[in-house]
Amino acid sequence: MDKELVTMRNHMMLFVLFLLMTSKYFIHFEVLHFQPLCLYPPVNTSTTDGPSTTPGPLYPFGAGDTVSSRSDDGSSPPITLEQPFVYFGKPYQQIHVNHNGHLTFNAAFASYTPYRFPAFSSRDLIAPFWTDLDNRRNGTISYRQYSSGSVLQQATQDINQYFPNLGFSVNWVFVATWDKVPYYNTFGTEITFQVVLIAGGQSSFILMNYGEIVPTTQNIQAGYDTVNSIHYFSIPGSFQSNDTTFSYTSNVNVAGRWAFQTNATTSTTDGPSTTPASTSDEPFAIDDFCIDSIFCKGQGLTGSVYMLSTLLILVFLTILNN
Repeated sequence: MDKELVTMRNHMMLFVLFLLMTSKYFIHFEVLHFQPLCLYPPVNTSTTDGPSTTPGPLYPFGAGDTVSSRSDDGSSPPITLEQPFVYFGKPYQQIHVNHNGHLTFNAAFASYTPYRFPAFSSRDLIAPFWTDLDNRRNGTISYRQYSSGSVLQQATQDINQYFPNLGFSVNWVFVATWDKVPYYNTFGTEITFQVVLIAGGQSSFILMNYGEIVPTTQNIQAGYDTVNSIHYFSIPGSFQSNDTTFSYTSNVNVAGRWAFQTNATTSTTDGPSTTPASTSDEPFAIDDFCIDSIFCKGQGLTGSVYMLSTLLILVFLTILNN
């Protein structure tokens, strides 16, 4: 082959190699949409476009709250509710804020080891972030009830936005907040989250709000469960090691917030009644179940394919030059 043609060919190959190595956006294969190679089906997590720049969609807390004791695996005393909260057909008059990230109705619950929902247990449980937490040295666990004021206005607006056509009017709100509470035996790992119970008439709702959530190797269960798991929901990210997506996933298109209707009229289902948030377009999506993603929404080549393409081009150049 002519020397000039060989040189030109090599330059073209090197240019293609440069494109592959410097930008995932130069080469798009819009027709091909290969699926990830997975050991198990990946979790379909509903997300917004990314983490919120604020601490999260938290309701007001702090001043005026009742602060729970500093105790590992502790709980609040029984809190008498100013009005019954209907939880899937059961009207409850009291509640316990348990330090390990959950609420119970009939008695305090000290468990720091979460079980997966559905558990088919004998307990009604609301778990915004069930894991082993320890507020003895730092962090605050607090709660407050509202029967008037701006919090009720905010809750009314939120519920009517997430559940349209109800004409819902809030007359009672209960807010429990875990503010900068560390994981057990891992001081300095501050996490913030909140659960909001909302009631009006015969309707009731739960909001789970997430601020900053730092990763942990501990198991986490977020969602809710009922006696015999007739109604339950497990928020994506539960029981996934080092998952930090709670702060920016949602089922109502509000980063860091999950909303559920929990009165007797809610249908038996393992999911919320609202439309999930749109899935993020972030390329190179890899979850805990997948080895690697080959193509993501036509966004081009991902990591392992870059390496393979580079190796093949180098081998090809070597053969041609011999």
